[in-house]
Amino acid sequence: MPAPTLSFLAVLPPWHSRRTRLWLLSVLGVVVALSVPGLDVTWHAHANDLLGISSQTALLVFFAALGCEFMDSSLGMGYGTTLTPLLLMAGFEPLQIVPAILLSELVTGLAAGALHQHDGNVDFLRDRRARNTTLQLALLSSAGAVAAVALAISISRFWLGLCITGIILSMGVVILLTRKRQIPYHAGGIVAVGALAAFNKGLSGGGYGPLVTAGQVVSGLPSKHAVAVTSVAESLTCLVGLLAYLAAGQGIAWGLALPLVLGALLSVPMATVTVSRARESVLRGLVGWVTLLLGGVAAVKLLF
Repeated sequence: MPAPTLSFLAVLPPWHSRRTRLWLLSVLGVVVALSVPGLDVTWHAHANDLLGISSQTALLVFFAALGCEFMDSSLGMGYGTTLTPLLLMAGFEPLQIVPAILLSELVTGLAAGALHQHDGNVDFLRDRRARNTTLQLALLSSAGAVAAVALAISISRFWLGLCITGIILSMGVVILLTRKRQIPYHAGGIVAVGALAAFNKGLSGGGYGPLVTAGQVVSGLPSKHAVAVTSVAESLTCLVGLLAYLAAGQGIAWGLALPLVLGALLSVPMATVTVSRARESVLRGLVGWVTLLLGGVAAVKLLF
């Protein structure tokens, strides 16, 4: 059997399609717009005053968001988990990064949900199961942020992180072992995983996608539904988190948020059509492998 990643590459949208041409033109337009200030000293200084970052940095942030959100919208995980460390290494402060990422995930999650609906990956209007799962996860995520603050002082983050990392790795193994089997739907499993993922999101700000997407697949939802549901549920979670930051008097670093939103938003049309062209077994295999990878990264960060 061909490797899942090779099979996945085969379902990328054809380069001659109308959507791909429009996407390429849009990306080119953003690149030109972000590059113009760097070509002239006067514009460069004005852009630095307006955005607070150079045009070169804005371009790098744009492409980083484009790649990370493509992975997130096509596999249901990896945006914040991958992008946050990159932005920290680039010199941004955590209080600049977190609200900007929450804003970009809020916008792109809703856009991804709409395009997953349009591309036939899920039917939120007619599929009561998908709709109810989204609402359950969104409500649990909002409550989880509050519970995390209350319990954080009494629970060891190391052992909690170790437990969550172990669950993520276990789910990756289960998905890979059962990727060719039809699993009966279990709503209770989704509720349990959603509660744990919500607490993890509220406590650490990450790790939501791998746990929720994998948990839905293990609980019997098709991979395409799980990816779409995670996008919308996490978007609603980000809304709650962003409002909490604003209520606490924390502003949004628009110089960082603008290229993040543009890059993440432009990745969505290509990601959702890729999901629509993928076979369920291939998508399940990829979700399993990426879940294992992110679980392994989380384990290394935790232990070392």
